[in-house]
Amino acid sequence: MTPTALVADPQPVVDTQASNRFGSLLLSEWTKLRTVRSTTWSLLLLVVVTVGFTALFTELTVSQWTKVSGSQHRQIVADPVGTILGSGLQFGQLTICVLGVLVVASEYSTGMIRSSLLAVPRRISMLAAKCLTFAVVVFAVGELVAFPSFFLGAAILHPKAPVALGDPGVVRSILGAGLYLAVLGLFALAIGAIVRHTAGAITGVIGFVLVLSPLAALLPGSVGKHVHAYLPSQAGQLIAQAHQGPTDLLTPWRGFGVFVLWTAALLVLAGYLLKRRDA
Repeated sequence: MTPTALVADPQPVVDTQASNRFGSLLLSEWTKLRTVRSTTWSLLLLVVVTVGFTALFTELTVSQWTKVSGSQHRQIVADPVGTILGSGLQFGQLTICVLGVLVVASEYSTGMIRSSLLAVPRRISMLAAKCLTFAVVVFAVGELVAFPSFFLGAAILHPKAPVALGDPGVVRSILGAGLYLAVLGLFALAIGAIVRHTAGAITGVIGFVLVLSPLAALLPGSVGKHVHAYLPSQAGQLIAQAHQGPTDLLTPWRGFGVFVLWTAALLVLAGYLLKRRDA
């Protein structure tokens, strides 16, 4: 009689190297991001423009206080941190718009994307690593800008509208400024991945951020108000306010959620096109 061999039940194979591979992707994207001069210059410009315009506009607000209408007085006093952060971010955000496009569109213009896709056949993993790396960097730099901007603006605005870090909603607003810039960077990155042309993608992002909002505000009635409120940058900037304004249709967190949904939809489209199109 032939002895019966005992066969163990097959166990599921776990890919223990998956996390290591993604870690390598993160390291690769970090290396590409930090070794490109446009990253350094764009982030440096973000610091200079945001802090500079925060100081300029808050100083102008104080110097022109007697010429400002009563409704504007009440708005500033009700939410000084929104006035402080909004003045600098309005212009500083443009550097993130440009950088977000360059992070991905420059690879197409230089042909580097072919090497990247050859090295990483899983295109969605490459896009995810690029997004995560870029978002973390922008959030960190955004907070390094937001806190000094707040303290500088608060010192200038103190005689007319005092505000302190411990006031309700202030810390959330400052952290929200970094979150807004990080998601804005992903928004621009997604458009860059969809368009794959640097000039066209930058034009599209700036159009979304600066042009559509004032145009939508011209639409009559409640339709215009709702279209304006749900535009990506208009909704996203609410997170940098301490309180919901009297004319705002969305709360700060709901507005930020709308912005995240816009960005997520564009990233899904970018991932789909990345898989379907040739490099």
